Amino acid sequence: MYFNTYRQIEAALKACTGEETVDLGEGGEHADFATPIAFSLAKKQRKAPAAIAAGLAEDLRERLAGTGITVEAAGPYVNFQVSGEYVRDAVAAALEPGFGRLPERGERVILEHTSANPNGPLHVGHIRNSIIGDTLARAFRKAGYPLEVHYYVNDMGRQIAIVSWGFSHNPLPAEEGEKSDHHIARVYVAANRAIEADETITAEVDRLMQQIEAGDPETRKNFREVVSHCLDGFKVTMKNLNVAHDRFVWESDFVRNGDMERVIAKIERLPQAKHDGTLSIDLTECGFEKDYVIRRSDGTSVYAARDLAYHTWKSRNFDRAIDVLGADHKLIGSQLQCTMRLLGERAPEIVIFEFVSLPEGSMSTRAGKFVSADELIAEVTNKAFAEVSERRPELPEEEREGIARAVALAAVRYDIVKISPEKSTVFDWNEALDFERQSGPYVQYSHARACSILEKAGAFERAFVFSDPHEIALAKQIARFPAVIDRVVRELRPHLLAAYARELADQFNTFYRYVPVLKSEGETLQSRLTLVAAAQNTLKEALETLGIDAIRTM
Repeated sequence: MYFNTYRQIEAALKACTGEETVDLGEGGEHADFATPIAFSLAKKQRKAPAAIAAGLAEDLRERLAGTGITVEAAGPYVNFQVSGEYVRDAVAAALEPGFGRLPERGERVILEHTSANPNGPLHVGHIRNSIIGDTLARAFRKAGYPLEVHYYVNDMGRQIAIVSWGFSHNPLPAEEGEKSDHHIARVYVAANRAIEADETITAEVDRLMQQIEAGDPETRKNFREVVSHCLDGFKVTMKNLNVAHDRFVWESDFVRNGDMERVIAKIERLPQAKHDGTLSIDLTECGFEKDYVIRRSDGTSVYAARDLAYHTWKSRNFDRAIDVLGADHKLIGSQLQCTMRLLGERAPEIVIFEFVSLPEGSMSTRAGKFVSADELIAEVTNKAFAEVSERRPELPEEEREGIARAVALAAVRYDIVKISPEKSTVFDWNEALDFERQSGPYVQYSHARACSILEKAGAFERAFVFSDPHEIALAKQIARFPAVIDRVVRELRPHLLAAYARELADQFNTFYRYVPVLKSEGETLQSRLTLVAAAQNTLKEALETLGIDAIRTM
């Protein structure tokens, strides 16, 4: 309904203004849709915006006659109000399973996220990447796109060489019950301390890096084993965060299959290529002062060379490529995009995010100072269990534990994704678990409340008679859901979905506070229960697209 109405108004606006694009958005408290187009037309027509808006409103009323859309000029703005039929149709659509899913699209999308170096457990800084990426993936699938989600495995870098050296020269045994990625971190930290104490070890690490690029079978086997050991731990963490990848793509594969050398050969022929011991690219035309290094003076390639090979493969196999990268990768991401264009390939779209931290401060895997994602999840789950036990002491312990796990997941995922990616944030334990505020558990609780109302009501006949302002406001908020999904994938802004879910929960709770449901009778009761069912289904679909369990009781 939302899309159809928007397109009707948009088409009418284009027809009466002659403009190819028109500024049409939501009207806030004053209207369902509104346009400020009179401001831009004022320069062309040399008339006051308010006079133009009045003329447009008169024309638009004729063009939209019979649609149920009313048009009014409000100063320089033109406002549009939808009809009761729109409200009824919106509620009916929201009762369908999978509400919000958009028509299937043919554009193939590849999304890469997380891709953390396998030298220690995922920490709080990493999981913002995972949660942003996974939420985008869910939104793309909801929007009807064929999608493939990748984790790009760095198995050739210096950090992996240090881990491999550590296992060969100072193999610390795994402790009882220790996750494999935590084991890797202990070896990595110990190896770095050994290097600090003995600088000659650096030459041994350099030799390992030369051997891996040369394809030495023993070195490749050792690197693959330690990286796989770490990834096994990562996969457990991501499963606990409800994050999934379709494929783990190994950096070294692009060396072994020759793709990297083919890209390097193409780079060498670029007019921007510089050969002065190293191989680099002059990217001043893109605004970069420093050259983009591709190959070192000792003949070994750098990470960028393999990354370019990987993105060339993406360019040739997908219609749209998206990378989720931390702010510390902003420069190299921009250099990658520029180089891809010079090579005649499709550059990826990049979502840059600032880091999430804890009050404890910054983290460093190298120094062994970090709060792992596993520790964060465990701590939030413990706090959630205490909260659930206080609220629902009558429930069996096993059931309280299950609710606590779902609530903890909601707290972590929502608190991280609700902030626009370009803004840094500190994870607040208390706010994230607040059942009464802007949190994941708050949205879950609203869904559970809707489920409880429907369970108490039992079977009922659907009806669609809505007259109370709170009923109509809730129905209109429900109608926005498909448009929010569409906007998230167009703009790559997953926080918009989190905001929508919280606003829908707010609107539902306001409706429940001011409009009696179970105490109503007849057609009014049936209609309000129908609206509750539509809200419950929409909350469920929004939560699941956020990667959060839509639990039915809390």
